[in-house]
Amino acid sequence: MKRMVSLRKYIDIGANLTDEMYQGIYHGSKKHEPDLDTVLTRSWTAGLDKMIITGGSLTDSKKAIEMAQSDSRLFATVGCHPTRCTDFIPDPETYLNSLKDLIKENKEKVVAVGECGLDYDRLNFCEKDVQLKYFEYQLQLSREFNLPLFLHCRAAADDLVTILERNRESVVGGVVHSFDGTEDALHKILNLGMYIGINGCSLRTEENLKVASLIPTDRLMIETDCPWCEVKPTHPGYRHVVTKYPAVKKEKYSAASATQVKNRNEPANIVKVLEILAAIRNENIEELAAAIYENTTRLFFNK
Repeated sequence: MKRMVSLRKYIDIGANLTDEMYQGIYHGSKKHEPDLDTVLTRSWTAGLDKMIITGGSLTDSKKAIEMAQSDSRLFATVGCHPTRCTDFIPDPETYLNSLKDLIKENKEKVVAVGECGLDYDRLNFCEKDVQLKYFEYQLQLSREFNLPLFLHCRAAADDLVTILERNRESVVGGVVHSFDGTEDALHKILNLGMYIGINGCSLRTEENLKVASLIPTDRLMIETDCPWCEVKPTHPGYRHVVTKYPAVKKEKYSAASATQVKNRNEPANIVKVLEILAAIRNENIEELAAAIYENTTRLFFNK
C-alpha cells in the first residue's frame, strides 16, 4: 500500500503561492523566515505533480507567472478576481490589453483565464454591477487564447450561469473552483459542461458533503486554495482524514523543522481533500485520485 500511495499524483489547481504568508508575513507582521522553498519541497515529496498558481489581478498574475518560471511543475492563471474588478474602472481597455499581453508573452506557463467570476458575499470590496460587467468583459480572453476559465463563485451561481450561458461562444471550458454551492447550483454548472473544484472550504458542512458526493467523477478536481481553505478539525469531513501533519504556531515555526504552520494551508494537504471525497463518495481512493488527475490534465494541460 505504501508503494501505491507514493505513486499517487496530484495537481493542485488553486495554490496562492504568492501570498505573503509563505514569506513569513501575517497581517503585515513578520513571524518567521520565508519558507516557500520548504513548502514546495514538502509538496513534491507528498505527490504533487503540478500546481497552478492563482492570479487574482494584473499584479498578482505577473507574480504568479514569475514564480511559475522557477520550476517546470508550476503554472499560472491570468485574470481579475471579482473583488478586485474596480481595477478595471480607470481604463478597462488598457487593463484588459495588459492581461492579454501577459498571456501572449507567457503561453507556456498560463493555463487558464482567472481567477474571475462573482462574489456576492464580499460586495464591500466591489459592488455587484462592477463585478458583473468586468466578469463578462474578461470572458473574451478564453476564446482568443483557447484557455479554460478558473472561476470564482460565492452566493452568485444563478448570475454566473446566466453570464456563461450568454457567452457560450466565448468560453473554452472551465472549472468553478472552491465550490460550496447548493445541489441546484451544482447541476446548473454541470449543465454548462464545467468542472467542479473542491477544497477544505467546499467541505465545511454536512450539506457540502452531500453535494460533493453528487459530483460526477469525470467532472471533479481538487485543490487547496492555500494558504486558505484548510480542512479543520471542526469540519464534519475531518473524521475521514487519515493523513495528518504536525504543525506549530507561526511564532514557533522554523523552516528547518519537519512541521507545518498551524492554520496556514499548503499544497501537501491536498491529500486530506482526496481522503474525505473518497470516503463520502464510497470510491476507491487510488482510482479516484487517478480520475481527478486525468480530468485536470484534460482541461489544463492537453494543448
